[in-house]
Amino acid sequence: MEREDLLRKLNWFYTLEVSQVGLYVAQSKKFKGSYESIVFERTALVEEEHVDRLAAVIRELGGEPHKIGDVISPLFGGLLGKTLAFTGLKKTLQGNIKIENKAMADYVALLKQVGEEFSPELEILLQHNLVDEDVHTAWFAQRLADYELLD
Repeated sequence: MEREDLLRKLNWFYTLEVSQVGLYVAQSKKFKGSYESIVFERTALVEEEHVDRLAAVIRELGGEPHKIGDVISPLFGGLLGKTLAFTGLKKTLQGNIKIENKAMADYVALLKQVGEEFSPELEILLQHNLVDEDVHTAWFAQRLADYELLD
């Protein structure tokens, strides 16, 4: 994979992760006082770690994180988070699962393309982000299943 292509893909993830931070912060505020609020807040912190690590890798490769990721993505993520939260917890969890599934599919695809070609550290970073997205999805899915049992 060419360096420019890798930078483009890493910037896609950077933009996605910035959006996810806004998404989960908005959801945490909407469901304030609930256990889910705490989970959304903690999830936002994990996503913020992804943002910081991706920005560092992009810079190490001689690029800069896209400004659209810094400006538009938080607004989009926050708006999406508020919109999903407005529909209730069940729809919020369903939407979050879809978003996390997209992130996981994209991480898997990039991992197949990159491997250790650039550095073992990049491969480990992508694997760790994938695991975090998987954990978020599993929690959302379990909470959704619990929620549906109560209906």
